[in-house]
Amino acid sequence: MKLQRKNRVRALAVGALAVSGALTLSACGSDDTTGAGGGGAKTSNIKCDGKGKLLASGSSAQKNAMDVWVQNYSGACKDTEINYQPTGSGAGVTTFLQGQTAFAGSDSALKPDEVTKSKQVCKGGQAVDLPMLGGPIAVGYNVPGVDNLVLDAKTLSKIFNSEIKKWNDPAIKQLNPGAKLPDLKIQPFHRSDDSGTTDNFTKYLKAAGDWKHEPAKKWEGEGGQAASGSAGVSSQVKQTSGAISYFELSYATASKIPTAKLNTGAKEPVEATVDNASKAISEATQVGKGDDLALKLNYNTKAEGAYPITLVTYEIACDKGNKAATLPATKSFLTYISSKDGQSALKELGYAPLPTEIADKVRATVAKIS
Repeated sequence: MKLQRKNRVRALAVGALAVSGALTLSACGSDDTTGAGGGGAKTSNIKCDGKGKLLASGSSAQKNAMDVWVQNYSGACKDTEINYQPTGSGAGVTTFLQGQTAFAGSDSALKPDEVTKSKQVCKGGQAVDLPMLGGPIAVGYNVPGVDNLVLDAKTLSKIFNSEIKKWNDPAIKQLNPGAKLPDLKIQPFHRSDDSGTTDNFTKYLKAAGDWKHEPAKKWEGEGGQAASGSAGVSSQVKQTSGAISYFELSYATASKIPTAKLNTGAKEPVEATVDNASKAISEATQVGKGDDLALKLNYNTKAEGAYPITLVTYEIACDKGNKAATLPATKSFLTYISSKDGQSALKELGYAPLPTEIADKVRATVAKIS
């Protein structure tokens, strides 16, 4: 199905939100209807259920959004503590499949063998992929004297596979006529942890470029240097001359890291913005069956203004067989973050709220969780 979005959002990020780490906030109970954060988000419509601690982990791409969601939820709901640790998509899924968390955040949908394994945890049911937000994966760089860089999928493939090693390489010069490209060594950084962001980035390189490896959460490219999490790689780019890496737009905006425009074959190079990512996400199709809402993105789009390196990040939860102790709070929290109020809290963070058509399906699935 085609995804349609009527409302385009602008990409702004708050610097403090890019700080890495786990967030644990204890709800203290409040009648405040402006929320504890998120730009005055409404919290009076949150239906609070459950008590105690709710553990979750996974995607660092959604960490900035999760900070605000947890803050708003905790400001409205007493007796509930939400602990989300941005350990990376791979670690989050593993922990969930071991039955240690109530849900996982992942930038990639579950693989068939992971769905099968989830049936051991979800008694009488299985895990489902619930898309919760989208956005661009920016290609951030640190090249002195260059603030308007254009790259394409083939060039990026060679840069991240250590085949192009200098910033004044002819392939980069051809894409940037007139730019003063220095004779400087390229320092590519990739994720050290299993990452859905890596999975989506390499899917783009494979579909549109000349990537010689199979897309995966684990980095398979040759050479380069590694750092943990989106915060880790963006920090390395910020402080390393000649560096380049991939991370969510919010990290680039918060750290004032310039991002490359992409030559996609459209008339003009495409900038990494929420609006442009939304145009690409609108071409996604649902590939999950029934209540599993896994999506397939078109990484090879050539539509005008469509930024192709995008991700849709999911919450992964049991459709049935949730633990009695955590079911009420899990359902309550997922209901809030998929609601109109929860989605509107994303607009100032560089994330794209769900298209209406998909959001309605997510809310219907969450309502049936048992």
